[in-house]
Amino acid sequence: MSIKKKIQKYLSYKISAYNRKRKWKLFREFINPKEQDTILDVGFMIKERFDVDNYLEKNYPYPENITALGVEDADEFIKKYPHIKAVKYDGKIFPFPDKSFDICWSNAVIEHVGGRERQVLFLKEINRVAKIAYITTPNKYFPVEVHTLTPLMHMLPKKTFDKYLLLTNRKWATGDFMNILSLKDINSMMKEAGIKHYKVIKNKFMLFDMDFVIIFGDSLIDSAYLQKYKKIELRT
Repeated sequence: MSIKKKIQKYLSYKISAYNRKRKWKLFREFINPKEQDTILDVGFMIKERFDVDNYLEKNYPYPENITALGVEDADEFIKKYPHIKAVKYDGKIFPFPDKSFDICWSNAVIEHVGGRERQVLFLKEINRVAKIAYITTPNKYFPVEVHTLTPLMHMLPKKTFDKYLLLTNRKWATGDFMNILSLKDINSMMKEAGIKHYKVIKNKFMLFDMDFVIIFGDSLIDSAYLQKYKKIELRT
């Protein structure tokens, strides 16, 4: 591995660790899960790159209450997290009844599920099966694209950015691998998904909005902490 790639990997790890710890802190403060709460983790990682991957599984004190949902076989994941139930699905309709989980956690997954239609379906399914949801996604207008560490180019139209990635030998990041969202995209998708009550929290890094935390669901209005956190707008 070249020195440049080693530096990139190190910086990627440090920023990821900082940001995941921050998002975990917000989750504990805003959602405040109880011992008896059931949690659906949508989009767990089979192969972990860093020790902060699968952050929920590593840090939640009641792993037996977690169900992990993904599109790949989970044998390796189950060996590492034997107390957690893992379910494979087709990437479309979640295989669970309505409101079967108290909480849904999904960290940086919605940008990987496909185009707009699949992203709206993803939101609808989370809203259907969970009483309250906590999901995160990178900001399209953060100066550096966080998966490829590409500056600025990701702000161009999707087809143009994909062509650039192909020219720079990063075919793996093209197509449905990622469709990064802006705040405007999020607001319009929430409306299309029929989700009326939600909050968006902007996580900053060096003065820029690095990513968004989106909280929504039937239990949102009843959250005492959210109600007194006045600086975050409740969209209705």
